[in-house]
Amino acid sequence: MTAIFTLSSLAVIISSILMLVAWILAKRSQVDREKSSPFECGFDPMSSARLPFSLRFFLLAVIFLIFDVEIVLLFPAITKMMTATDLISSAGVLCFLLILILGLFHEWNEGSLNWME
Repeated sequence: MTAIFTLSSLAVIISSILMLVAWILAKRSQVDREKSSPFECGFDPMSSARLPFSLRFFLLAVIFLIFDVEIVLLFPAITKMMTATDLISSAGVLCFLLILILGLFHEWNEGSLNWME
């Protein structure tokens, strides 16, 4: 029992010493301004926070999130359609798919998906 305790305490001491040596060796003497500042999506964090933001990009991101959530809702619906013989549940899933496809075509015709212009 004492041998197990001795070996485990020796392992803890050796690993602690190794971690201390690695921390000392990895520490830098000078601090880099660019690496110590927070990264804000390409914006300079030291400048004004009131920079113009592309509204089209924001709308495209919202559309992506909406369609992403709807696709997540489709996964259980597809498995339900494969196993169900119920006409009402199959019609509900097909109606949901139709609404999703019509929404996609509407956004496409409106030009909301083309934000590079």
